[in-house]
Amino acid sequence: MLLPARSPGDPEKYPGEQFGLPERGPRSVAGMGRRLLALLIDWLASTVVALVIFHSAGWTLVVFSAEVYLLTALTGFTLGKRLLGLRVARLDGRPVGFLWSLVRTILLITVIPPLVTDRDLRGLHDRAANTIVIRS
Repeated sequence: MLLPARSPGDPEKYPGEQFGLPERGPRSVAGMGRRLLALLIDWLASTVVALVIFHSAGWTLVVFSAEVYLLTALTGFTLGKRLLGLRVARLDGRPVGFLWSLVRTILLITVIPPLVTDRDLRGLHDRAANTIVIRS
C-alpha cells in the first residue's frame, strides 16, 4: 500500500515522494523516456498482430486498446512495460482491476490526458484511475 510519507505542507523533492515511493530504483516513479519507449513497443507489437490477424494496420488501435486494457487489468503491465521493467500500480496497493484499467485505457487512447502530467509524472489517465507507473 502506498501511503503519504511526508507532511502535506512540505515541498516534494522528487516524483513519488508524497506516496512514500523511493527516489530511484525498484518502486520509484518511472521516467517519461522509458514510458514512451514502452508505449512504442506496445504500438509496434499491436501493429504486427493487426497485420497478422486482420491483414490490415487499420486494426492497430483496437489491438493496442485490448492489449493495454487486459494486460494492465490482469498483471499491471503491458508487453512494453514488462520488457522495460515498468508496472502500473494502484495507490491503495490493490490490483488495477478491470474497471480502473478500462478508465485508464479509454483516457490513454484519447492521447491528450497522458500528456497532461503532474509533478509525480502522473497523467490525467493515471489520476482518474488512482494509479502510478513505477519501476519494477
